[in-house]
Amino acid sequence: VVIQIFMATELFNLLRRAHEDRCLPGFRLLNWHFFFTAMLFVYGRILSQQLVNTVTYDKFFYKFLSGLIKYQMVICYFLYIAGFMWFILTLKKKMYRYQFGQYAWTHMILIVVFTQSSFTVANIFEGIFWFLLPASLIAINDVAAYFFGFFFGRTPLIKLSPKKTWEGFIGASIATIISAFVLANILGRFQWLTCPRKDLSTGWLQCDPGPLFKPEYYTLPGWLPQWFPWKEISVLPVQWHALCLGLFASIIAPFGGFFASGFKRAFKIKDFGDSIPGHGGFTDRMDCQMVMAVFAYIYHQSFVVPQSYSVEIVLDQILRNLTFEEQKALYKKLGQIFQERLFGIS
Repeated sequence: VVIQIFMATELFNLLRRAHEDRCLPGFRLLNWHFFFTAMLFVYGRILSQQLVNTVTYDKFFYKFLSGLIKYQMVICYFLYIAGFMWFILTLKKKMYRYQFGQYAWTHMILIVVFTQSSFTVANIFEGIFWFLLPASLIAINDVAAYFFGFFFGRTPLIKLSPKKTWEGFIGASIATIISAFVLANILGRFQWLTCPRKDLSTGWLQCDPGPLFKPEYYTLPGWLPQWFPWKEISVLPVQWHALCLGLFASIIAPFGGFFASGFKRAFKIKDFGDSIPGHGGFTDRMDCQMVMAVFAYIYHQSFVVPQSYSVEIVLDQILRNLTFEEQKALYKKLGQIFQERLFGIS
């Protein structure tokens, strides 16, 4: 959240004009109204189950949060409408173009920056592994691209970034894919990295790691020389998924950086901000990370999470859509069904 606020600040200031802002008191506040409305909507959707699970044992807060979650979309909609009406009421003659430009720019920030980076939070709750591995691969790719480009770079890669070379790009791709396979094996052996977080507590996590994080053993072929130290190797199934993440981090994610470079050239600026001395702003550091976070979430939901109903999915729907009284009625009904089945079996 802190990083998102810094990024929004840098991007809000990018198209800001001091003279026009002085003529529009309170107009900056409107940008933040839309920002925090979007934050309430996105995080409310992502963290609804964790919020309810955190207060399950407190009847008052449980009912209060269940009601908020049920009507969250309505609340966010009317907050947005309030901002929309506020914007209309602030329109001033001879300032229309600037104001509508700022209105469009604010929504661009919310869509491109805020919504994408929110996937990072969703990845963390699926297990820190699904946040740490993709983020680490982007960092490894950046370092490897610099290293290979510095020592072997000869052929320019793209005009938007004259210092980028094909040698650096290819070398970094190979290094990133290999690192993904190895790093997944290391990170996948720690339960506190692989277990999903079901609530907002900060306690130690323990869970059944599942088949993805249980080693499988492969016997190496007999034609290997006798001096080779290993006769078999252990591989976590998640390492095969890590190869896909490494491939994306090395080939597709860098285009997020190229996009940012082109954007800065269009506005004739070197960096989006100066929040990090010597490295520009937070937006400069997060361009590739945002692209990677979205892919990691989509990949996890599409190819890793079982495509069927689970206890967690059904429970989330119950907590979202049923009142406390309806949930109690469902509990009693399930109890009757279980009793009938038990007596039927006996």
